[in-house]
Amino acid sequence: MIRRLEKHKIESFLYLKEVIVIIGARQVGKTTVMYQVMDELVKIGERVLFMNLDIEEDTQYFASQQVLLDRIRLEFGNNKGFVFIDEIQQKEDVGRFLKGIYDMNLPYKFVVSGSGSLELKEHIAEALTGRKQTVEMYPVTFSEFIDFKSDYKYSDRLEQFCNIQGTKLQQYLDEYLRFGGYPKLVMAESEQRKSEVMNEIYTSYITRDIAYLLGVREPDKFTKLIQLLAVQAGGLINYSTLACEVGVSVDTIKRYLWYAEKTFVVDVVKPYFTNLKKELIKSPTVYFNDLGMCHFGRRRFGQANNAHDGFIFQNFVYLLLRNKFHSPTTPIHYWRTKDKAEVDFIVNEKGSMVPVEVKFSNLKRGAVSRSYRSFLTAYKPMYGYVINLSLDDIIIVGETEVRFIPYWKLMFL
Repeated sequence: MIRRLEKHKIESFLYLKEVIVIIGARQVGKTTVMYQVMDELVKIGERVLFMNLDIEEDTQYFASQQVLLDRIRLEFGNNKGFVFIDEIQQKEDVGRFLKGIYDMNLPYKFVVSGSGSLELKEHIAEALTGRKQTVEMYPVTFSEFIDFKSDYKYSDRLEQFCNIQGTKLQQYLDEYLRFGGYPKLVMAESEQRKSEVMNEIYTSYITRDIAYLLGVREPDKFTKLIQLLAVQAGGLINYSTLACEVGVSVDTIKRYLWYAEKTFVVDVVKPYFTNLKKELIKSPTVYFNDLGMCHFGRRRFGQANNAHDGFIFQNFVYLLLRNKFHSPTTPIHYWRTKDKAEVDFIVNEKGSMVPVEVKFSNLKRGAVSRSYRSFLTAYKPMYGYVINLSLDDIIIVGETEVRFIPYWKLMFL
């Protein structure tokens, strides 16, 4: 079993009144975490009820709020209890349905989860404003991956493990860059089984989340967009070019991209700017939330040379940065001028805008690129990062302290 950090976050919300809403892509481990939390509650004598809207026997109890409450009272009476509901996105108008029950002030705590449909991610937020705690789940992070692969022997000293076990860490990095972090895929022992699992995940996503839940009439064209995005992950998005290659309108491309973002397949990263005349202000870039999904979109899943792809490493660093720095109020950006000077990422660390450059190499000495220096000259940040494979050093460029750090240190900043 892979230990997920989200479990602790869910547990921290259990004795608050608000509904806990767990959202994320299919197969990222939402149901497994719910079972783990329920097991812990049962161990301390709490009452729990689990229901799954993918199971026909359970769907009958969602015909109305009263029918559901009758089922819960049968289990708990008027005593406190924890109600876990999986695949909640199957319930039409789920936000209003849960709001009505919440406002009755009953002694029942609701923990619900569902795949990344627009109903769950968008509409439930409005209906349950002030009534929910949201936990977003993504594929297994690299720190969780290391912990699992090392049999949890170093859980309390992962930083020391990464610093000392360089050869083993490189093996873990190669595997993660090749296959990504979907839990079932991480636990699959053979490459053949990993390929089968990835195909199942992708097919389920297209046929259920896209074709059915989102009502896309031409899933083959959506699939084509995902393939194109995978090939140019980290590159600037040109809507007109994508529209021409996919065979749809620019508006449809934007809508499909929005679908892909809201269903947790990609993140759209927007430019950072203050100078409208010299800096890009519109063109976004896209990164995948799972490297295996990106490879699958490229039709290169499982290939050995995937671990030696600089663009994949840049996507990997984006995921590390997101885990550390991203929030709804402080998103990650990139920076690029009209003269094509660029910095891979701009993150907000403790209120300061910090430039981050990614180098997929074992740097021997600290030196910054002309593009990176352009940002330092324009914005004069206190410090910045150059993320690479091995160099750990600090140099001073103008008024800025540039910190060269191995990628794994991002997990422990």
